[in-house]
This record gives sequence, structure tokens and C-alpha cells, in this order.
Amino acid sequence: MTHYPQELLAELPKTDLHCHLDGSLRVDTLIELARERGVSLPSTTRDGLRDLVFKETYRDLPDYLHGFAYTCAVLTDAEALERVAYELGQDCLAEGVHYLEVRFAPQLHVRPGLDIAGVLAAVDRGLDRVRREHEASAAVTERGAPSFRFGLICCAMRMFTGGFGPYFRDLLSVLPNWPVKQVYGVASLSLARAVVEARDRLGLPVVGFDLAGAEAGHPAHDHVEAYGFAHRHFLKKTVHAGEAYGPESIFEAITRLNADRIGHGTHLYAVDQVVDDDPQRYVRQLSEYIADRRVTMEVCVTSNMQTMPNLRRVQDHPIGRMVQDRLSVTLCTDNRLVSRTTVTKELGLVTGAFPLSPSEVRNMVLHGFKRSFFPGSYKEKRAYVRHVIDYYDRVAAKHGLPAVKRGSEG
Repeated sequence: MTHYPQELLAELPKTDLHCHLDGSLRVDTLIELARERGVSLPSTTRDGLRDLVFKETYRDLPDYLHGFAYTCAVLTDAEALERVAYELGQDCLAEGVHYLEVRFAPQLHVRPGLDIAGVLAAVDRGLDRVRREHEASAAVTERGAPSFRFGLICCAMRMFTGGFGPYFRDLLSVLPNWPVKQVYGVASLSLARAVVEARDRLGLPVVGFDLAGAEAGHPAHDHVEAYGFAHRHFLKKTVHAGEAYGPESIFEAITRLNADRIGHGTHLYAVDQVVDDDPQRYVRQLSEYIADRRVTMEVCVTSNMQTMPNLRRVQDHPIGRMVQDRLSVTLCTDNRLVSRTTVTKELGLVTGAFPLSPSEVRNMVLHGFKRSFFPGSYKEKRAYVRHVIDYYDRVAAKHGLPAVKRGSEG
């Protein structure tokens, strides 16, 4: 079993394709923003918040999600959004993440004087400042490090209530007699139209559309119109699926919503959740379909272990089987604050738990770049990925990893 030292994992160029903005604040920033904006927190110290809210382990998913009530409460103006985005970009670069796709639900942050385009523009300003600073740094100009690139993924919600914020309260009041599921679809379609407009008219780097929220009881097909609009306007698509529900949820995301990637996919192999004459065959065929279509799985190991009691060890996580099945897999953080993790830490956990070859680790890292929703032309993406591959191989060679044979890339 190859040993992958921490120094190597930190230096390798990496991506984070599944990273929630409102789950990735710095603790000190949350405290400061809360004080300035009059938001009450359970504690006003870093250690206190980590003991009470942003913990090492959680009882269940509701316990895990508790902290978002505080992070979303401070992200209500452009200044806060820009600052948090800037700091997130800095934190990514500090651990070797050169490409970031940050996701968030713009509708949660809409307020009087701050529309969806304004929310997107604020996050873009923060991340673009990181890009420009890094471009002028010695790491790029002297040592040939890859540039920092990023894209914005906008999350629609599978479900919501008035407690989700002013946008959703207003929508529920305007459509009081509509079936609730139909209102969810209206909100998603409205978001899809707004973000495509922001991309095409304002030039903002909106690269993807996502569907987040509780899977059970809130099927993906309620949002077919929104995803159809995104598909017709060439906005790439990912879906939270297989995180808290079974393989059929993943299948629906791919076939009904035309998902290019799957967020989590942790229950891909859960045969006990399949309604079929032959559940084993269904799961095997679905896995083969995903592998053949190169639908990328955005895997978040720490987050899954914190919200799924049955995952007691990293070795119990299905990522090992996903790699064996030659799926396109990339490691992500999900929520850097809530899960107290980094991509480097995720790599360390997985390489320490499974006997992954240098070729398998290389593929897993490079899948993030290759399957990214890159905010540029195909030619620009190819050139960027080529630069990243060359840089990866130089770093690996410096740390004594054997060269990967040509043709072994996934």
C-alpha cells in the first residue's frame, strides 16, 4: 500500500466541486459578522461555537444542519457575501485547491435592494479578487503553479418553508392556494431563468444548476421544468442525490434532470432501498451506466460520516467500491466549516483507508479538473487541464511517486 504523506497531498493541485458557501465561513468571520449585524449566536468565541454548533461529530442530519441557521443569518448583504467568498478562495489556495465551484441558493440571500444578480455579483467579486492576487504571485510567475479559477453553482431547493427567508415567504403568500410541490417547481424555474440571465447579460461565471434539500418525499421530477430550461440554455447540471435516499433517486437525477454530475451519491449501492424484481442487478446496471456515461460523483466523505450513523469508519464508505468500479469520482468538502475539513484532509482519509495506487489517486484528483463546469471555452479548459496535469506530475515526482503509464488515466 503506497504511503501518501501530508506534504504531498497538500502540494498537489486539487479541485473542490461541491462546496457550500454558507457552510464554509471562517468561525471568526461568523462571530464578527453576527456582532455587526445583530445576529445572536450560541457563543461568541471560536471554541464555544465549535463545542456547541460546528462539532467533530453530530447526532444526525438535523444536528448537522443546525449551524446553517446562523451562517445564513449573516449573509444578508453584498459586503458579507463578498468577504466570505474572498476568504473561502484564500482558504482553498492555501491548501492547494486551484479550481473551486462554490454553490449556494441565491434565493436565500435575497433582500430588499439585493436581488439574485446582486448576490451572484458579490460572490464573484470576492473570488475574482483571489484570482487576480494569485495571478500576480510568485507561485504563478516564478514556480509555474496553475492559476486560480472558479465557477458559481446555483442551488434550487427541493422544498422550503417561510422560515427559509423573505423570498420564499413572499412566494408562498403570492401563491397561497397552489399545491406546495407546484410552488417548489415555480421557485426553481424562476431561479433558472434569473441565473441564465445573469450569466448571459452580465457575464457572471454561473456554470451550473443544482438541486439541494431533503430527498425523501421531495422527488427530483418536481423540478423538471427548471432543469429543462437550464438544459436548453447550456447551463450544466448537478443534483444532490443518493445522499439520504437510494439508487433510484440517482437514476431519476440523471434521466429526468439530465444531471452531468451527482452530489454525494452515497447510497448508490443500497440494494435494500431499490424497488425492483432484482435489486442487485438494478444497482449493478446503474453503476455501469454511470461509469460508461462518465457521470461524476462529487464525494464528501467526512460530511457523509457525520450525517450517516451507519458509516462508522472511512472503510465503510462506498468510495472504495466506486473507484474499483472505475467511476469518475472527485473528493469534495461539502462544508468546510460545518464538517471542519479540507480537500487535503479528505484525500488523507481516503488514501489512508483504501489501498489506492498512484494512478487511482491521480485519476481521482484530475477528474475534478476534467469534469469541472469550467467557465471558459473548451479550448481554454483543455489548456488549463494540461497545465494542471503537468504540474501534478512534477509535484508527484518531487515526492518520489512513480510515473503513471500513458493510457491509465480515467
